[in-house]
This record gives sequence, structure tokens and C-alpha cells, in this order.
Amino acid sequence: MAGLATAFGSGAMTNSIMEMEQCQVMLVIGSNTTENHPVIGTVLRRGAARQGAKIIVCDPREIPLVQDAALWLRQRPGTDIALINGLLHVILKEGLQNQAFIDERTENFAALKEVVAKYTPAKVSKITGVPAADIEAAARMYATAGRAAIFYAMGITQHSHGTDNVKALANLAMACGQIGRPGTGVNPLRGQNNVQGACDVGCLPGDLTGYQKVANKDVRKQFKEYWGKSIPAEPGLTLSEMMAAAHQGSLKALFIMGENPIVSDPDTSHVEKSLEHLELLVVQDIFLTETAALADVVLPAASWAEKDGTFSNTERRVQLIRQAVPSPGQAKADWRILVELANKLGLKWDYASPEKIFEEIAQVTPSYRGISHARLQREGSLQWPCPDKKHPGTPILHGQAFTRGKGLFSPLEHQEPMERPNARYPFTLTTGRLLYHYHTRSMTGRSAGVDDLAPKCLVEINPLDAERLEILDGELVRISSRRGQIVAAAKVTGRVPPQVVFLPFHYAEAAANRLTNTALDPVAKIPELKVCAVQVQKVAA
Repeated sequence: MAGLATAFGSGAMTNSIMEMEQCQVMLVIGSNTTENHPVIGTVLRRGAARQGAKIIVCDPREIPLVQDAALWLRQRPGTDIALINGLLHVILKEGLQNQAFIDERTENFAALKEVVAKYTPAKVSKITGVPAADIEAAARMYATAGRAAIFYAMGITQHSHGTDNVKALANLAMACGQIGRPGTGVNPLRGQNNVQGACDVGCLPGDLTGYQKVANKDVRKQFKEYWGKSIPAEPGLTLSEMMAAAHQGSLKALFIMGENPIVSDPDTSHVEKSLEHLELLVVQDIFLTETAALADVVLPAASWAEKDGTFSNTERRVQLIRQAVPSPGQAKADWRILVELANKLGLKWDYASPEKIFEEIAQVTPSYRGISHARLQREGSLQWPCPDKKHPGTPILHGQAFTRGKGLFSPLEHQEPMERPNARYPFTLTTGRLLYHYHTRSMTGRSAGVDDLAPKCLVEINPLDAERLEILDGELVRISSRRGQIVAAAKVTGRVPPQVVFLPFHYAEAAANRLTNTALDPVAKIPELKVCAVQVQKVAA
């Protein structure tokens, strides 16, 4: 999501969840919304059913939302930039752009116009597999709507050119002036409940709180004055970079909180070897995950229902949570564990409560400055930016100007995935989530009622491919890539197109990430989890 910073600031939803029902057109790309974000998926469906909103779904798989869609664009995995450029080509050729918005609020439009001129519907159809007529219809539908919004998730970002994918979506929104008003915007849907909040308070290797860059000497000076400690000028490592450094021996220790990279990271075999090379592995989690089982030290943490604090959700909404049940055994709230550890290291932290910690967050974070536990208790929730104690919060971003002033158009060319099918690995593998499981099943796999609904890993394969390989529904198949192999039961279905297979990544016993590629986006350093080349073989009885 880092690419969105070019025009919009932080990688957060520009608009609010409940106003989605005001959208006249919803462009959903790289997001299996009803299964991965069921609350938001319900709002989208309600907008279509009750308000007559038109949904455009762009997805290689026939996700459930296709049933509610006015148009389904089934692009080949990894061809999103070409598809978006094709939409822009039609919009500009037919004069459907919002020229007043472009002239007043953006720059570099001429460069964009020059690039997208090459992406005719016919050319884009050859690249993506989407019929030219559907590209034209989708472009007109989005551009002519009074209120149109874009919704995307990891199907856009988890590519070796994920940042450019996001920039392309920003291009589309700005060209049509679909930003800064109710029912519009570019809305990344966060994958877990407090991912937004974690990023907001500096859990990114190049950022301090509020997306203030460590490379900025003035920012470093302010934090040094507040904390009495110097801030490194160089960004740290991302998770994928940490694994590489651990494998090489330059990283000696890892402290992992609430993450299970043995299942969730690409090229699982490499992750396992990397963790083995460490001198110290500490895991802080609520269950003994596959990663925690390898740790030298395990610190039992409290779950969300067992602690006080705040969550900042995907729409930038900061909400207060209160402890509902006591923690079992030796489990403690994360903040208590970290304070005790810091004090054993000689840092002399004296935080007495989550409220005191939040007071510091508000002091050092301009977008949080007007938020406090007392206000949240009184008002229920607030959306940042909320710069002072009288500010009501900001439901919609970029109403008058972008964070950088003018929005910057980014001319982008189509890029193929880093790994393409060949004679040995003729299939394209794409991965995702199921409605019934959360991340690596560390919680849902322990809930019998939920796990019974999806107890084992199924690989989706098109009926034409299954017939050619003599694979029957339910039979075991071996899926192999350049990095490893797994065995899973076949689910023969037209939900995936020919030469494409889909695996959910939740199952440690058939981990999709034993197969996936570690190639990184050069800017955001996100691995290409959504596309790799694989071989599919029937397992002999």
C-alpha cells in the first residue's frame, strides 16, 4: 500500500464503511470481499440490493461477489496494471475524465495520457483475457457515475509490482475525480483487525508514528527531544528481508509477536532454515503456533478479549476496547510483557496503563493528537486525522487537497509476474483466504464448529484441466513449484479458469507458502504471494 502515498498519504481507506451504500458504482479488484471482509462485503451487497449500486468485480476467480456484480472482468493473474490502463484509455478517448479536477488538483497528467494511449481495449484484451467490450463497459460505468469507489486488498498488493498496482488505481480515481466526496475514494481493506493501528503507530521499518519518516532529520530531532534517544536515519528490515538476513547470519535474534511466518510467509522451507540459523528466537502469542514451537522462549500473551486498549480499524476509526474476561494461566497483555522486558534491559519504562501509553501516542502523532481514552469513552470512536481535542475526526480524506498538495499521476507500463508458467510448471498458482478461517488457523483451527466447515485444504482446479489430468473431485493431487511441494485434495470447479489453480494459505499441513515466490516489490518489499508457476499431478492410489 506504500504506493498510495505518492498521491494520498498513508495506505488507509479514504472513506468510511457505512457510506459505501451511497456509492453508485463499486469497483472491487484484488479483494474477495464477502469472504475476507464479510462485514464490508455485506455493506457492498446491501448497496447493490437496496440502493441499486452497480458492482464491477475484477478477479481471476469467480468469487461469491460475482453473483451481485453488474460486470465481472476475469483478468489473467498479474495483469492488473494493463487492465487499469485499458480503463483509462477508454475514459480519455471518450472524454469521460473529470478535466476540472485534473487541472485543479493533480499534476503529470500529460505523461499518464501518453502511456495509456497505447493500451487499447484490443491490446489489453490480449494481455488480460478480458473481452474488449467489457473493458469499455466498465470504464464508462465507473467514469460516468456520480459517486464511484474503488475497493482493493492483497490481490493487488502482494505482487512484485504491487506498489505500481496501487498507483494505477490512484490514477483511475484521480482521472475521474472520484475522490474526496461521500461514496467515492480508494479504499484498501486491511487483512486483520488492527493492522491499520499498528502501521499508524510506527510498526513499519521506515516510519515513526503517524507515517513520519525516519529519513527526515527534523522528525528524528523531535523524537530525540521527546524520548531522549537518537533515532536511526536508515529504515530497518521488512519481515522478508529479516528472513534473508537470518539465513545469511547477519541477523542473530528475532522477537515475533502475534505472527506465524512458518505458515504465512513465502517459501516456507527457506523460512524454516532461516529461523534455525538464529541464535535466539522469541515468540509472543496467544497459542503455541507452528512458529512458536520452534522458539527458544515463548511469552504467553493475552487475547483481544483479555486486555484494555484501542484498535484502529481499516477505515481509520480508533475504538476503545475493555477487558471482558481474565487471562488464563501466565498470559499477560502485550504492553505489560514489553514494559517488563524493557525494564529488565535497563530502559526504566514507567507506563502504568494502556491509557498512559495512548497519551504518548497522541503527543507524538499529529493525526492522533486530538484523541484520548476519555474522548473515546464519551464519543464512542473517532477517525483520524483528528489534530486537536475539539476536532470531530475525519470520515473522508482529501476533500480539498492531497497530503502532498497535488495528486501525482504515475505513468505505468504493464509488468509480468516474476515467475511465469512454462513446460515444466504449466499452471499459475494464486492464493487467498476462506470465509471460515482466519490467517494461519491458530484461532479458527482450534474452534471445532468453525473448523468443521473447512477442515482440510482443497486445491481448486478447472474441470478441463482435471479431465486432461484424469483427476476426480476429492482425489489427492501433488502441487509442486521451484521451491517445494504439497499434497491436497482436488476441488474440481469452474471458479478458477483453465491453467490456474487456487490454494487457501491457512493450512500448515498443506501450506500454500511452501510453493510461493519470495520475489519482492522494490518499494513496499511485499512478496509476490499471488502468482507463481506450479505443476499439478495426480497422486497414485
